[in-house]
Formats: sequence, structure tokens, C-alpha cells
Amino acid sequence: MTALENRDYFTDPDIARDPYPFFEAVRAHGPVWQPENRDYLIVTGFDETIEILNNHHDFSAIVGLAGAAAPLPFEPIGSDITDQIEAHRAKFLGGDQVVMLDDEPHTKLRSLMNRLFTPSRLKANEEYMTALAERMVHDVVAKGRCDLISEIATPFVTLVISDLLGVPAEDRDTFMQLIDASPAPGNLDASLNTHEGETHPMVAMTGYFYRYITERQENPRDDILTELAGAEYHDGTRPSMMDLMTLGVFMFGAGQDTSAKLLGNSMRYIIDVPGLQDQLRADPSLIPAMLEEMLRLEGSTKQLSRLARRDTKIGDLPVKAGTKVLMGLSGGNRDPGRWENPGEFQLNRPKIKEHVAFGRGKHVCAGAPLARAEVRIIIEKFLEQTAHIGLDESKHGPASQRQFDFEPIFIIRGLSELQVTFTPAAGFKP
Repeated sequence: MTALENRDYFTDPDIARDPYPFFEAVRAHGPVWQPENRDYLIVTGFDETIEILNNHHDFSAIVGLAGAAAPLPFEPIGSDITDQIEAHRAKFLGGDQVVMLDDEPHTKLRSLMNRLFTPSRLKANEEYMTALAERMVHDVVAKGRCDLISEIATPFVTLVISDLLGVPAEDRDTFMQLIDASPAPGNLDASLNTHEGETHPMVAMTGYFYRYITERQENPRDDILTELAGAEYHDGTRPSMMDLMTLGVFMFGAGQDTSAKLLGNSMRYIIDVPGLQDQLRADPSLIPAMLEEMLRLEGSTKQLSRLARRDTKIGDLPVKAGTKVLMGLSGGNRDPGRWENPGEFQLNRPKIKEHVAFGRGKHVCAGAPLARAEVRIIIEKFLEQTAHIGLDESKHGPASQRQFDFEPIFIIRGLSELQVTFTPAAGFKP
């Protein structure tokens, strides 16, 4: 039998559904290790993960979507393969997406995102988030139960990012249907990890965003799409229409999936950690701290991948140009060298915001403030409107023998469903 640490992270469904034993088995070999018969390194050390994420000079983000196991479209030659990467960029999955870009192209597009997701704009969006959460939560509490993932998490975050960007109300159902019908990024079936074909959501939505941006250029509104339509880079040049469409689609897609998963993962702990929901209900100011611990313990992003584009080092380990690296964020966030009792939930854990759930460096998640706000707000509403939240034991088993089905994908950690039951709060009006 193949040892756990030598099984294939990118194709093994058991590892996809529960990555933590795998990363612990890998960690036993050190913070950076190369499994047998694999052409990539796996990093489980917290310090080493941060080192790589901050080293944009030597590591490229080009393999972020395909993963470290995907073959390169060229044979690396020499101690610096930067030019080879750029010459073959179009052959990499999602090579034109902002999260896969390097150097000046990334800096330019990221500067646009940073100007769009400002604290003031997110604060203004909170009114919409709060009203939407109030309405959606009331409906399912009145019903007494729901599948939190399909009935709340996915539609809530999709509607929030739609409102923030300015996607017309009449198109939002279409977008949700496109997302529901598409394979998730990081599917274990490599043939499904493609952005090609007219029916793929990334392709289909591009046409919508072309129309939105064109309309905003002619008739500006008070939304992010209008700001995107009139944006300039820091050097005074203007983005191409393709850059604008690609960035719009990316912000929409990236702005909903991980937040939905964070809500599901958080609710599971709120229900099953003894006394936690009562503690949060009595003092909602503790919800942000709870979310940070959830991001560390059950962050939505399990791994990030990088490609060494120059001869470099990770710690004291020499790394040749062309070496692919899998950074197990789920491993780094549970590194016992950094966190005391790393597998346990601890509310108000010291220095909790140092976790790497949103990455680090130039590629740190631009939507992190939005994710924190929308999940906090809807959890507040669930706790306000209920006296107790439970799980359907006919589906998930008793508290001592819970059964959960996680999506079999190698990038995101998320539940396929979470059947939740509600006891309304005193004074709740159906």
C-alpha cells in the first residue's frame, strides 16, 4: 500500500475531501519535501510558506490554477526561465488571469483592483448586505431548516458581489445558473479544468462584461464597473478591453466561491463546538475573532502553487529554476511550530490574523475584507433570529459521529451541503 504522504494530492478523492492527515504525513519529513515519483515540492511549514509567497522575484504564480502536478508546456533551460514562462504564458491554464500574472502586468491590474475594493465602497455595500441577509435568513428560519450551501451561502455571496460590481438584477440568476452548472476550479478530473468553450462560465460571462463595460463608458453609473470602464494604470495608459473584461469576470468569480465555503465551514463549527453559538449570540463582537480562527483552521483555500523561475532557496534548501511547489496553506495554518494545539478551535487565539488563509505578498486576496464582512453579517443575522441552530442528524449523524461531504477539488475546501435546523428566537415573526 502506498504511504499516505506519497499518494497523489491532485487526484486522490480522499485527500481532496480531508487534506489534513495528508499534510501531517508530509510534515513528518520536514517543512519542505519532495514525495516519491513527483516532480514538485510540498511545503507545510508556516515560515517557509510565507517566504515563498513574499518572494515574487524568484517564484512565478503562473501555475496557480493548474496546480504543481501539471506538466510545463516547455523544457526549463538555465538558471532563469522567466523569458520561457512569458513566451509560453498562453499555454498555461488561466495564464491571463490576474492571480497568475507576474511583475508589471500583475502590478498594473492589481492596482486597479485595489482602487475598486476600497474600505469606503465596502462600507457602503454593507447596507445592501445587511438587508439581504436579514431577508434570506428570516425565510429559512421561518421554514425551520435549509441546506445552508445551496439555499443561503451560494446565492447570498453571488448577489453581494453582483451588487458591488453593478451586475444588472436581470442577469444575476443567469450567472448563478452558469456557476452551478460548471465544474469547480481544481477539479480532480484534469479534463474539466479548462477555460475553453463557449459554454464555460468564464467564457460566457466575458460577453456580458463586454456589454456592461461598453455601456458604462457611454453612460456612467455609481458602481465598480463604471470605475473599471474609465480606469487608467498608474503610468497614465488605459487597460485594453480584454484586460477589463477578464478582470471583471475574475472579480465576480473569485468574489463568491471562497466566501460561500467560509460560511459553510464556519457554521459547522458554530453548531458543533460546545457552547460556541450561545457565546457568540450573547456577544456578537466575538464573531470576527471566530472567523479568523476558522480561516486558520478551515480556510477555503487549501493550497497555492508556484513555479521557481530562477535558481533560489527555500530556507536553506537549494531550488532549481523550473521546480514546481505546492504550498499547503492547510498545512502551514496548522504548523505546530507556529500554533499551539493547531488542530483545535480556540476563540481569541493570540496573533490569529497572521494566518495565511488569504495568502501573503503582492498576490494576497484583494477580496479578503469583503469575505470577512459578508460572512460576519449573515452569521450575525442567523444568531439574532434563532434560539438554537442544529444539524439534521438524519443526514449528518449524531454529534459524536458526524458525516460531511466535502467537494472533491484540490484548491478549495468546501462542503457540498450542510442541512441545518433552526429554533426561532423568542419574538420571531414568521
